[in-house]
Amino acid sequence: MLEKGMKAPGFTLTDKDGSAVSLSDFAGRKVVLYFYPKDNTPGCTRQACAFAAAYDGFREKNVAVIGVSKDSAASHAKFAEKHGLPFVLLSDPELQAIQEYGVWQEKKLYGKVSMGVVRTTFIIDENGIIEHVMPKVKPDTNAQDVLALL
Repeated sequence: MLEKGMKAPGFTLTDKDGSAVSLSDFAGRKVVLYFYPKDNTPGCTRQACAFAAAYDGFREKNVAVIGVSKDSAASHAKFAEKHGLPFVLLSDPELQAIQEYGVWQEKKLYGKVSMGVVRTTFIIDENGIIEHVMPKVKPDTNAQDVLALL
């Protein structure tokens, strides 16, 4: 997994509207980059809604919020519309950024082992350097924890 002080890997992924979005598009701004397992699941919905509820706080600090999962752009569009999500959601079906950021890991659920996205948040500074790595975050408190760090 990436660590504090490392250069954040660049990427270009598709957003919920089908447009290409690159990390470099946000140069000069802090970025909260959070990886989550799946749209419209209980934990991921709570996490996204918490970021939406705290969004004004991020905007006041000129911080971009970006959520990434392997769901399709169409899934992201429905998820964002259903829950009124005002921030960028990126689709990574090829696991490009997910693997570069080291969040595709072995997970155990009810004794079953599988590979999946481990819920992780990165705070990236204006120069593209990772300021904070928050592994295995809690969906309900992640947004407020990030705001407190900013």
